[in-house]
Amino acid sequence: MTAEFATIEKENIASLMFPKTDVLEDDNEIKTRISEINRALALGNLEHSKIKIFFEDSESKKMVNTTVWAVTDKNVVLKQGVVIPINRIYKLF
Repeated sequence: MTAEFATIEKENIASLMFPKTDVLEDDNEIKTRISEINRALALGNLEHSKIKIFFEDSESKKMVNTTVWAVTDKNVVLKQGVVIPINRIYKLF
């Protein structure tokens, strides 16, 4: 999966543009994504473990290796208030 995703630094995410559409269409994949987000949040808060987030902005597919600090209804929040919209995330591990 990683071959088609370019690695990006967390600090560069703030300058990205994100469409409103969801990258996932399958309901089971969407449920799995929510479970992965909750797991990443627990790992980030309890163990400060980094995880890989695979997502897509308006230009291409990207991957960041970071710690999830918080989750809102629509966003995953990283350090320094950097956010990735949940609907643009493919997978977390």
